[in-house]
Amino acid sequence: MIPKIFLEEYSLFRQYKMDKSAPLNIDSWYKSPINMKCYKCNSEQTFLMVNEYYHNGYDDINYSGKNRVFDLKYICTSCQLFERRFFIHCNEELNVFYKVGQYPEWEIKMEKNLEKTLEKHSKLFRKGLVCESQGYGIGAFSYYRRITEHIIDNLLDSISELIEIENKEKYNIALEQTKKTRVTQEKINLIKDLLPSILKPNGMNPLGVLHSELSQGLHDKSDEECLTSAEHVKNILIYLINQIIQSKENAKQFTGSMKSLLDKKSKK
Repeated sequence: MIPKIFLEEYSLFRQYKMDKSAPLNIDSWYKSPINMKCYKCNSEQTFLMVNEYYHNGYDDINYSGKNRVFDLKYICTSCQLFERRFFIHCNEELNVFYKVGQYPEWEIKMEKNLEKTLEKHSKLFRKGLVCESQGYGIGAFSYYRRITEHIIDNLLDSISELIEIENKEKYNIALEQTKKTRVTQEKINLIKDLLPSILKPNGMNPLGVLHSELSQGLHDKSDEECLTSAEHVKNILIYLINQIIQSKENAKQFTGSMKSLLDKKSKK
């Protein structure tokens, strides 16, 4: 019942607000499996909760989750040895959780591909992650926006290799126009409608959303509102970078395979 994303990604005392209240009786709460690093296996593994939400101190007839602190024990399913512990508080309304303790301590995770691509900007990205984890939305948005401004030219150049042939000329013209402005939103606006289909899952345009989020800025927004925008900007950057890397790698493998087949035929 306590959400997987909350256990895996939220830092201490960052509130997780549910859309609706959890059931009153904790005996019916689902035990969410989680995926985190096992330091015994030295790899990402699945962990399962091995105890109950209630314990001996609870009334047998009153398994209410209201205003309680839960001690959750998770064991790695691979080695069956490494344990993770979470101490979770639930509010009186059964719709807000936050961690009051965690072991091993919460850590900032960053994908290797992303860190490699961002290079010198990866430190700024980590600072954005720290701000986001603590609920400092204005700070997180500022860092992610700064990173976008720094890498946007390289990002748009990389996308050009994935453009369909029929849109190649239009994209190249628009790409040249982006060099004439320093404003990130203007650069994205010139390119966003020419994005290749491979970068538009279910027809959704990540550059269009990125343009919208960056255009709104920070003025008069609360930390909570900025936190939502920061998360959107971060997720879009991660998606675009990973998709570009994966698409290029797939194209490279395909070209290599085709070349090998053609070389074999030519030798016959």
